[in-house]
Amino acid sequence: MKPLHSSTAVSQALPPLSLYVHIPWCEKKCPYCDFNSHTSATALPEQAYVDCLRQDLRAQQAFAQGRRLRSIFFGGGTPSLFSAAAIGQILVAAEQLIGFEANCEITLEANPGSAELKKFADFRQAGVNRLSIGVQSFADQQLQALGRVHDRQSALAAISAAQRAGFQRFNIDLMHGLPEQSEAAAMQDLALAIDLGAQHISWYQLTIEQNTAFYRYPPRLPDEDVLADIQQQGVDLLAQHQLYSYEVSAYASDHAQQSVHNLNYWHYGDYLAIGAGAHGKYTQFDHNAAATISRFHNTRLPNDYLARTERFVAKQQTIMPDEALFEALMNGLRLTEGIPLTSLLNFTGASEEQLRAMIEPLCQQQLLQCDHAVRATARGRQYLNFVLEALLDC
Repeated sequence: MKPLHSSTAVSQALPPLSLYVHIPWCEKKCPYCDFNSHTSATALPEQAYVDCLRQDLRAQQAFAQGRRLRSIFFGGGTPSLFSAAAIGQILVAAEQLIGFEANCEITLEANPGSAELKKFADFRQAGVNRLSIGVQSFADQQLQALGRVHDRQSALAAISAAQRAGFQRFNIDLMHGLPEQSEAAAMQDLALAIDLGAQHISWYQLTIEQNTAFYRYPPRLPDEDVLADIQQQGVDLLAQHQLYSYEVSAYASDHAQQSVHNLNYWHYGDYLAIGAGAHGKYTQFDHNAAATISRFHNTRLPNDYLARTERFVAKQQTIMPDEALFEALMNGLRLTEGIPLTSLLNFTGASEEQLRAMIEPLCQQQLLQCDHAVRATARGRQYLNFVLEALLDC
């Protein structure tokens, strides 16, 4: 491996800062979902939850250390179940307590249900400037198998509503490798998203996670050969339409359409996190200019979160430099361009020697390459799980 360039010397610059807001309720729990989401049988405690979110953010205000927010992401659950007025209250609090960088990206996950899509223009008026629409499939049969509450027409209507509302940046979320899905059906989903004018598509294979209904009662999924064919055909189709992979499951027409919020995760940036079960990370420097990285997560159950009055964090831990370095590589190697050396050294507290020891054997095997960034080679991307396991063993 070539010597690391002198410009990568460790600095005291804090990483960029984002904010994640978790809205934990859904109309229905999907059988493949292992997120902290809960079906709401009654009216949502919207205002009480917003009040807790503001208190939660106020408690984390010191972690910003003068930084403004580069991005905000409303995830869940189904954030679009909340009113635009509630989303607006949260954004006002974030701007007052932390502040926004110029052109702060504000993304809201939205389901294609008819009630939500009527709110799209109001969400935009409240300050949301990017949507992530959870389509998953345009085929009614697949949507039923996935337990989704919307159908094909609702998905088409949601994308049209987003465009009419003036959203120039929106993501279409699609899955492949669905129960008994053929290669042709998977390509039809992808082709339709492209034809609808999507400039950003999250396209990823369905995986069966523990603590889900699909784990307890596994559906019949395509075999490995079909899955491999779907993946290759899909990548080729996306490239034919100038949608290129900048991360293993994210495709964008150009840099301006890439997700700023997700890039901050993958570059090992900091992020505040408010809401039930939300996970956050922040960096601090001590008097010796050594970086201390802390992770935390909030109390998980919505009712427990609503019962809190001051402290919402359930657990907090310090991340040691070697562990931070592995986490940064695990995230950054998902990116086609890899993770910059400046991020690896400045944002983890790790030394150049620790980085060398971890990546040099994999560079020698031509699985990784290192110049201004550490990235997986074409062979390394093919065997990314092996690469990550090798890094973990270092």
